[in-house]
Amino acid sequence: MSFAVTQPEQYFITKSTPYVPNSPLPVLVYRSALPLHLDPTSTCTTFEPKNWIKGGVFKHYSADHFHSVTHECYAVFRGHSRLLLGRGPLDSEDRDGLFVDMEVGDAIVLPAGVAHCSIESSDDYEYVGLYPKGSPRWDNNFCKAGEEETRTKEANARAVPIPDSDPIFGIGGPLVEIWTKAIHDR
Repeated sequence: MSFAVTQPEQYFITKSTPYVPNSPLPVLVYRSALPLHLDPTSTCTTFEPKNWIKGGVFKHYSADHFHSVTHECYAVFRGHSRLLLGRGPLDSEDRDGLFVDMEVGDAIVLPAGVAHCSIESSDDYEYVGLYPKGSPRWDNNFCKAGEEETRTKEANARAVPIPDSDPIFGIGGPLVEIWTKAIHDR
């Protein structure tokens, strides 16, 4: 089965808040990157040979959170959602946040430390959450800890290694090059 793949969109959310570490690594969004007629099994078949492993199948998740021990990929196989990135529930509403619309066939890679949640979704919205092979099980940090704990989680997130494989393109894909450049440019 053939499908069109484009280079990922890049969104930098580098500025930390008192409750959210965010990351020097850009969020990557791959549009229409997955084959048609998706379900959890076919979605995993696309990613797992590229060393991104299924963590679960999820629906609308409105709780602002970030992971400090692993990067995460959402692969949308049903419906659509608007995500809010980079801001937690205790951050002021005028604080910068990024809204990203996700549809069937899209994938987003969230660097460790970047806050994310669904703010509105279709009733049928579902995605597979995938993690680099060998990563520890994800932790959920709900963007409500004090500044000292957030700085500790920030140090943890910055120490998460860059995966050796892009979730869409595999070895030699753009994620590794883009993220390596971001680390060297900071």
